[in-house]
Amino acid sequence: MAYKITDECLACGACAGECPVSVITEGDGKYEIGEGCIECGTCVATCPVGAIVEE
Repeated sequence: MAYKITDECLACGACAGECPVSVITEGDGKYEIGEGCIECGTCVATCPVGAIVEE
């Protein structure tokens, strides 16, 4: 199951700091999950507004 960051993202960076493979980067107004995601779900649990969902 892949994850994506929705437009609800506040660009706080909490998810990027917790990603064990460092594939979450700041994009245009929100963060983005890049290639190499191991689908661990850590970002989902970390996001304070629930902006990360399964694709």
